[in-house]
Amino acid sequence: MDVKGKNVLVFGAGKSGIGAAGLLLLKGAKVLLYDGNPSQDAEKIREKLPEGAGTEILLGEFPKERIGELDLAVLSPGVPVDLPQVQWMKEAQIPVWGEVELAYQAGQGQVLAITGTNGKTTTTSLLGEIMKTCRKDVQVVGNIGTAYTSVALDTTEETVTVAEISSFQLETIETFHPRASAITNITEDHLNRHHTMDEYIRVKERITENQTMEDVCVLNYEDEVLRAFGQELMARQKMRVIFFSSLRALDEGIYYEDGAIMLAHGGEKETVVRTDALKILGLHNFENVMAAVAMAWDAGVPMENIREAVCAFPGVEHRIEYVCEKNGVAYYNDSKGTNPDAAIKGIQAMNRPTLLIGGGYDKQSTYESWIRAFDGKVKALVLIGETREKIARTAREEGFQPVYLADSLQEAVKLCAGMAVSGDAVLLSPACASWDQFDSYEQRGERFKEYVGQL
Repeated sequence: MDVKGKNVLVFGAGKSGIGAAGLLLLKGAKVLLYDGNPSQDAEKIREKLPEGAGTEILLGEFPKERIGELDLAVLSPGVPVDLPQVQWMKEAQIPVWGEVELAYQAGQGQVLAITGTNGKTTTTSLLGEIMKTCRKDVQVVGNIGTAYTSVALDTTEETVTVAEISSFQLETIETFHPRASAITNITEDHLNRHHTMDEYIRVKERITENQTMEDVCVLNYEDEVLRAFGQELMARQKMRVIFFSSLRALDEGIYYEDGAIMLAHGGEKETVVRTDALKILGLHNFENVMAAVAMAWDAGVPMENIREAVCAFPGVEHRIEYVCEKNGVAYYNDSKGTNPDAAIKGIQAMNRPTLLIGGGYDKQSTYESWIRAFDGKVKALVLIGETREKIARTAREEGFQPVYLADSLQEAVKLCAGMAVSGDAVLLSPACASWDQFDSYEQRGERFKEYVGQL
C-alpha cells in the first residue's frame, strides 16, 4: 500500500509507535497517534516525533466514530489484537498491520528473522555480528532495542536486516517474508495474551508463512513441537529446513557433541567451534550459537568468518550477565529471564550456591518446573512483585524453603547480600515480566546493577 496522503492510525505511543509514526510521516501519510493511557503527556510524546510534524495525538478512550476516517491502522506490539478498538477496525475492513509489516513493506534487501520463546535476543545479536564480518550494510532490529521502522527507509538492496521478532509482532504480519527464519524453541509464555498454547504455537510458526523453497527455516530438533513442524514443512516442500540439536548427532544439520559444535552436510562433517573457545556458557547458549551459525552458513558466510565472530561474542546485557563480586559473592543479572523456562536456563548456568531473586508481572505462567529446577543449587528464594504470593505458594507445595518476600528489588538485593557468604552467587532471574514495577526488563536489570553497586 502506498501510504502517501492516507489517514493512518498508529496505536501505541511507545518506542515502536514513535518509530512507525516517524516512518509514515516521512512517506507522506497523515498520522493520528493514539494511546489508550490517558495519563501520558502528549507534549512529551510530540517531542519524540520529527520536528514540525503536525501529528494529532489522542489519549484515553478512542471515539468509535473516527474509525470511518482511517485508511490503515498500525499496531504497536504491545496492543492486543482482540481489543474492541481493533475489532471495530477489522469490521470496517480497515487493514490492520503491525510495526514489522509496515517496516518490511517500506524496506529493501534481505531479512533474516528469529523468533522463539527464549534465546532470540542472543541469537539475533550473534547473527548480526557474524553477518557484519562479510556484509557492508547490516541492520540489527526488533525487540533487541532498535525499532525496525526506525531504519527501514535507510535500507537498500544490499542491506541485510537481522530481526528479532516476537509473537506479538507475528500476529499482525501479511507479506513479511524473511530469506531465512529461525524458531529457537517454544515453551509456555504470554498465555495472558494468546490464551492457549495452540494459539501461541500457531502465531510463532507464522514466521514461515510467506517463505518458499528458495528460503530456509532453522528449527530446534529437541523441541517436539518444532521437530514435527519441520517435518511437516519438508513433507509439503514448503521450504528448506535445517535442524540443530544439543542432545544428538544429526545426519544433516548442526549439533553439539563432545564439547564441539558440528556441521553435517552432504555426508561430510565439519567442526564449527569447540565450545570451550566460547565466551558464553551453558547448553542453551550453545543452541543459540547453532541457530545463528545455521542461518549464516546458509547465507553463504565463510566458516572462517563464522568461527571468528562466534568466539569473540561476549553475550548480551541482562542475560546471565556477570555484574561484579563483592566480599566473595558473585552477582548476576538475568533480568531477561522473563518466563520460567528462561529462568531455568539461568539456574542451570550457575556454578555456585545461589540466592535467587524472582517474581514480577503475572503472565499466567506456572512455576512448578522452575522450582524443581533449583536442584540443590538455590539456597534461598527472595520474591518480589505481583506474583510473589503465587510463587511462594508453589514453592511450599514443591517442598522448597526458605522463601522470603520483599517489597522492592532494592530490599531483595539487601536481603540476599545479608544472607550470602563468600563463594555464593546472587542471581536476579525473575521468571516473570517486569511490567508491574518497571517499564521493561532492561530497566529492571539496570536497577539491579545499581543496587548491587550501592552495597
